Order: sequence, then structure tokens, then C-alpha cells
Amino acid sequence: MTDILAIITIILWPVVPLFWIPVHGFPKIFKRLGLATYIMPLITWALLVYLFYAQRDFFLYYKIEFPIFLNIIGIMFLVVGTLLHLWTGKLLGLWGLMGLPEISSKVKGRLVTEGPLSIVRHPTYLAHTVMFFGVFLYTEVTAVGIITLLDSIIINAIIIPLEDRELTARFGREYEEYKKRVRWRFFPGVL
Repeated sequence: MTDILAIITIILWPVVPLFWIPVHGFPKIFKRLGLATYIMPLITWALLVYLFYAQRDFFLYYKIEFPIFLNIIGIMFLVVGTLLHLWTGKLLGLWGLMGLPEISSKVKGRLVTEGPLSIVRHPTYLAHTVMFFGVFLYTEVTAVGIITLLDSIIINAIIIPLEDRELTARFGREYEEYKKRVRWRFFPGVL
């Protein structure tokens, strides 16, 4: 069971950077591409799925043995991260989670500022990092720990700044005022 959860996490992780870095980095290009935007990350991700799955024994081989209480804390992190992701997803809606307002001029998104978005500006990213950390503590798979660290770094150094820029361009002053009210980008207490 733990190996299955670990390999699923390893396989799913690239979806976020493969989609959001290009979409937020080059919004005009992907707005013109529209729904065809989904093809590029899907093809790249499919190739990575094959490679990661083919090398699953390598990824699952290295483990850190944690005391049982850390495994239990890992389950709690996984549950909390999942609940946060579901809550944020409910507020943003399926189209918002899929990035449709970013790539289609036909889908108008609104600036969501309630719930967890009233505390941190990017709770979806926080949610999946918390989930990954929980999977790491529970499964003890070192590759998942490395992915958790990479995820946090890539999100904070690349994706969030690009997304903030794109949201400012899309919502203007409304987003700037929101940023002043909700200063924490990713984690409460950390700007």
C-alpha cells in the first residue's frame, strides 16, 4: 500500500510545474492556444509517467525508517492537505483548478478571496505540498521527500511569482489590494 501511494505521488507531481510554469510564464501564447494548451503538458507528462513507472524500483528502493508516530503524523498531514485541497477546489471550482480562466477568453474567473484564500494567497499549492510531506512521512520513500522539497522550491521561486504577475494583469487593482490584505503567499507567517 505505501509503495503504491509513493509511486502515485511521484507520477502525479510533475503535472503542476509542467502546466503552470508555461501558462503563467507566457499567458498571451496560451490564451491564443486555448484548450490546445492541455496537449503539451499531457504529452510531456505521459512520457514522464512511463519513465517514472519503468524506474519505480529505483524510486522505491531508498527509504528512511521513521518511528511509527511520524508515520501517523504523515497520515494526518495527508488528510489535512487533502481537506485543504478539496476546500480550495470547492471555492475555485473545477474550471479554476484546471486553469481554464487563464487559457480561455470564454471562461471568466473571479478573484476568490474567502476561506483559506483569506489567509494565504495560494492554498492549493500549500495543500499539495502538505499532502506530499504526509506521503513522505507515511511511506518513508526518500524520492517522495525529495519531490516534496523540489515542489516547495519550484512553487515558491517560480510558480507563485509568475501566478501573482498573471493575476495582477488579469484582475489589476483588485488583486493588488488583495495582496495587501493577504500578505502570506504560501504558508501562514511566511511572506
